[in-house]
Amino acid sequence: MPRDLKDLKDLKDRRDREELAVGIHDLSFATGQLVLTHETLAAHNGTELGKYHVGIGQRSMSVPAADEDIVTMGAAAAAPILARHGADRIRTVVFATESSVDQAKAAGIHVHSLLSMPSATRVVELKQACYGGTAALQFAIGLVHRDPSQQVLVIASDVSKYELDQPGEATQGAAAVAMLISADPALVRIEEPSGVFTADIMDFWRPNYLTTALVDGKESVSAYLQAMDGAWKDYTEQGGRSLGEFAAFCYHQPFTKMAYKAHRALLESCGQEVDEAEVIRAVGRTTSYNEEIGNSYTASVYLGLAALLDHADDLTGQAVGLLSYGSGSVAEFFAAVPVPGYRSQLRSEQHREAIARRRDIGYADYRERHEQAFPVDGGDHPAPRETTGPYRLAGLFGHKRVYEPR
Repeated sequence: MPRDLKDLKDLKDRRDREELAVGIHDLSFATGQLVLTHETLAAHNGTELGKYHVGIGQRSMSVPAADEDIVTMGAAAAAPILARHGADRIRTVVFATESSVDQAKAAGIHVHSLLSMPSATRVVELKQACYGGTAALQFAIGLVHRDPSQQVLVIASDVSKYELDQPGEATQGAAAVAMLISADPALVRIEEPSGVFTADIMDFWRPNYLTTALVDGKESVSAYLQAMDGAWKDYTEQGGRSLGEFAAFCYHQPFTKMAYKAHRALLESCGQEVDEAEVIRAVGRTTSYNEEIGNSYTASVYLGLAALLDHADDLTGQAVGLLSYGSGSVAEFFAAVPVPGYRSQLRSEQHREAIARRRDIGYADYRERHEQAFPVDGGDHPAPRETTGPYRLAGLFGHKRVYEPR
């Protein structure tokens, strides 16, 4: 990886001489302060626990504290990356979310301020349902190819929220993944080509006037599989790897069993027999974080990647397939390859701690929090001090969200 200014200049010269490896240099995630277990949810609504643990593959869901949101989680995820690498080479921050806190101002600007990043930085927010994190990643890769001396900070942060007592309720969650995109990455290089697919489908959406998403569950699963099939076919037509070349597959996980369903469908689409042992081998190591956190929308597929890298044996040089899906719908399939030495860069202990530190809450407490919202009268509304994370939402003051270190 680059060590000094001469190395950085050499990277620029390589653009015209040879293929430049670009990918994820570092990856870190954060989640909410609180957790509602599916045992608690099942006890409230009388659902058989197996429907959650086995049927959809979920065990608990992260719930933000009153002074947490996509900004505080995004900053908490990104802070360890800046502590390790500094911010001098980061000239762009791309924040991907479908839980935006403002219709105009990018949430990443708040993160930029909380992390005291240099003013010579561009910051932008991207949206396309759960696909937005991958759009941000590809945007970042293009910028690094243009100038390999620069790095891009990508943040995917979301809070998924559905109506109470509706089927989607059990899949809720909250998390942020931060990724540093760089030339000569220390974790994984992202390969070309990508396979992409878009179709205009109303399987999941959230109008501006609603605080919870609308979803047609059956249509959403169907749209996901259609988009995956289309993205894979485009990937192969673009000259991508064959199915047998992949050591594992990371799928977007609105619920973890969807990853298994998706891989079975991919095997069938490729004319292969569905062997359950093979499905588990390909997908099983990617679901451990998502089953504890719940759906984190734009962050979901990268939580899957984090789980794979943290829990698998050495994957150096082995291709990992990533399928990113966003309702509405857009999908992309591409390959990532862990590079030599990547295991020394992992944040496995930090990731386990992010999940373990959450505080259990009861259903009544969760239900009250679910219905809470800041008044919209333009008054001053401080947020209660709850989070033990490094950053907090101080409150809403004159229609302005104010953030601060804890």
